[in-house]
Amino acid sequence: MFHRLREDINSIIDRDPAARNGWEVLTCYPGLHAIVMHRWANWCWTHRMKWLGRFTSHVARVLTGIEIHPGAVIGRRVFIDHGFGVVIGETAVVGDDCTIYQGVTLGGTSLATGAKRHPTLERGVIIGAGAKVLGNFTVGEYAKVGSNAVLLKPVPPGGTAVGNPAHIVQKDAAPATVANLFTSYGLTANGDDPLSKALRALIDHAAVQERQIEQLAATMKAAGLDCKAMPECDKFDPAQLNKLVE
Repeated sequence: MFHRLREDINSIIDRDPAARNGWEVLTCYPGLHAIVMHRWANWCWTHRMKWLGRFTSHVARVLTGIEIHPGAVIGRRVFIDHGFGVVIGETAVVGDDCTIYQGVTLGGTSLATGAKRHPTLERGVIIGAGAKVLGNFTVGEYAKVGSNAVLLKPVPPGGTAVGNPAHIVQKDAAPATVANLFTSYGLTANGDDPLSKALRALIDHAAVQERQIEQLAATMKAAGLDCKAMPECDKFDPAQLNKLVE
């Protein structure tokens, strides 16, 4: 028990620059308290003392603001940062070295009793503040879920999901290349929404086409070719449209 507690404290110090020493983490970090009390609750739950497990979980929620069902499986060195408002459901599985920020929900979308209803987070997953991960699917190793995302589908290992509903913005990062990288709140170096990128590309393409059409019309007029008069339309302004996309 004390070895795992030491592991938890050291992992928090590694991932939180505000943590000054082990004593401060042990006495002042509700995420650590919630994890320790969950271990007690989970032990009761798996040893046929389900009411006591639920009651221990309830006491932990009152003390920390973090609700973890005693049936949930929590791995080693899991860090719940700040933690207030975190909800982890009964059949959720959280792998080793995961990081979960405040306001996160690992929820279920099925009412089937006894079935797996909640998500599975593999090793090293980061879930940003306010994100909702809903349903029975897997978030792959070292994947990231951006803050306030609503995730309803699997994320491949090393991928990044953002938005509502969440979509994958990075698929090609192999776990081996990101295993030792930690980014607060699941931020990425290039976190632009791919839909915004696509819209900007379409706007730029339309601007190029408009210039080509104007050049063709001018060339035809200079050659003496008679073109039907076209109705006037507003001038295309790609800069203004790109600002709207941003």
